[in-house]
Amino acid sequence: MRCFFIYNPVSGKGKIVKKLDYIVRQLKEKFDVVDVYATKCSGDMERAAREAVGKYDVIVFSGGDGSVNEIVQGIGGADDAPALGYIPCGTVNDIAHTLGIPRKIRGAVKTIVSGETAMVDCMQINDRYAMYVVAAGAFTSATYNTPQSKKKQIGRIAYGLEGIKKNMKFDVFDITVRCPDEIVHTDSVFVSIMNGRYVAGLKMNRFSSMCDGKLELAIIKQKKNPNLFKKIRAFIALARLFLLGYRVKEKQIIRYEGDYFEIDSQDGIVWNFDGEKGLEGKVVVRALPRKIKMIVPKGTQDI
Repeated sequence: MRCFFIYNPVSGKGKIVKKLDYIVRQLKEKFDVVDVYATKCSGDMERAAREAVGKYDVIVFSGGDGSVNEIVQGIGGADDAPALGYIPCGTVNDIAHTLGIPRKIRGAVKTIVSGETAMVDCMQINDRYAMYVVAAGAFTSATYNTPQSKKKQIGRIAYGLEGIKKNMKFDVFDITVRCPDEIVHTDSVFVSIMNGRYVAGLKMNRFSSMCDGKLELAIIKQKKNPNLFKKIRAFIALARLFLLGYRVKEKQIIRYEGDYFEIDSQDGIVWNFDGEKGLEGKVVVRALPRKIKMIVPKGTQDI
């Protein structure tokens, strides 16, 4: 079997570079060929993954949730993509949490060497892809606007500080959601479509599955030109959604479950794909059931 190991040398405070010899040595015990590539810039991981399709049986990669997104962008259009082995070393590692992949390097490598393959869902957004969350509105720009230097220094706290600095205005925007059997139009401050259990390190969607072909949509409503009280009320609704979960009883949250959503939003609204800056404007979001082959710990039942 042929393995292609792609790693981000700056993710996770450079931990992968320090353990590189160990990782390659362990991979060579399982795979006949192990080729190694260090990414050099944003988008490099996506390009490398796309070029690996058809040449390798397994792509092993390291990085954070954004790195997972790059890999999925690279292989999402392939009919028979390689299996993916993931070594999480990002700031929050939401996808690893959901899939039960150990966050320590040795544990993650052991999973790749001795684990099993699970077929998990992902999302297609227009002609792009995402693994676990598509979101727009309050705080969603923090993950891609936070400087890498701050992430290295203070980890996930950096996201909170950047979010507070850039998003406390709680800008209100129009949104129209078309589900297979309903159309909803509202003003909102936040919208999220989820395929995983964890978002921003919190178990926001605890009863979901990445193998059920369904997505969970949450919208926080807000009228235009809100007064201070209404702004505070929206902030509380957002906090309750993240801290208490998708099914929390909250009047300002609209919820839907399904496998297909068309969402129209006003100009300038940017969608966040797995923590990375995505598209602007209208998006069509589809669940792609069991599209991605992920190597997970042996005996994993609850994904």
